Amino acid sequence: MSPASRNRIARRQTRAPVFAALGDETRLLLVAKLCRGQPSSISELTEGSKLTRQAITKHLRVLERVGIVHSIRAGRESRFKFNPEPIKDIREYLDLVSAQWDEALSRLKAFVEQ
Repeated sequence: MSPASRNRIARRQTRAPVFAALGDETRLLLVAKLCRGQPSSISELTEGSKLTRQAITKHLRVLERVGIVHSIRAGRESRFKFNPEPIKDIREYLDLVSAQWDEALSRLKAFVEQ
């Protein structure tokens, strides 16, 4: 197997956990809050939510495991910051899949119109 093939397979295997992490509504809301720019504490992220700090922490750990957020210690508290790289990779992948579908549909259309 070529190095390029191994790299594509490795990248494909790292995408599934990112999709899984983003497959939860609470985690999507946390990502939306963190996308605003400034690192946020668990208390700040819990504001306006019916979830407990422990539940928010659990969701943040899932996002942290796949690299979407990372924590920064600030004294006694952790602040969480958004990392856009895994999302950029997913977007590039979805753009590739979209282009492949567009190409397949164009071939199908050309075949049907013949």
